[in-house]
Amino acid sequence: MYLSKVIIQNAWCRDVYQFHQAIWQLFPSQPAQKRAFLFRIEAKHPGRGADVLLQSMEAPASSAAAQVLACKPLAFHLKEGDQLRFRLRANPIKTIKDEQQRLNGRGEIKRCRVPLLKEQEQHQWLIRKLSLAARLEHIESTSELPLFFSKNGTGGKIQPMNFEGILTVTSVPALLSLLNNGVGPAKAMGCGLLSLARP
Repeated sequence: MYLSKVIIQNAWCRDVYQFHQAIWQLFPSQPAQKRAFLFRIEAKHPGRGADVLLQSMEAPASSAAAQVLACKPLAFHLKEGDQLRFRLRANPIKTIKDEQQRLNGRGEIKRCRVPLLKEQEQHQWLIRKLSLAARLEHIESTSELPLFFSKNGTGGKIQPMNFEGILTVTSVPALLSLLNNGVGPAKAMGCGLLSLARP
């Protein structure tokens, strides 16, 4: 596992899918494989690009779309009872069923994802997502501007939230799974990367 600091060139920052393609270009040996990275936008610089924190299974290589500034091997040394600071950009949502009971192409009741907008609901979502791995001792959250996208001809949006706080490790294997696989949906849009640090 590797942790890298990357700059995405401005021309690739116009929309979230183009941004994701710029990240893919850092891994030329795995163009058709399953995504083996998580990322978080740390700062945007209008007219210049964006700073990204990238966690990946293989070391990234600079491309025309993105430049790797620093890359280091990443190993997690955790034990139950550890108290750690955490940081996470996530897309807290709930899934609701179609009130008219309309069916999709597979004969199932249509569903859609909607963002959780109340802070209490967002915190409860995070507590549920981490419940098998850690106990959250303190949570602070801030919202970002919505991200709009188009997928298969249908428009959508996500409402990213930034969470920070303190957690206590309750299950090392479960926490390692979250660290490796990410938390929640919208990973292609820069959500899901859980970062930990000693207090």
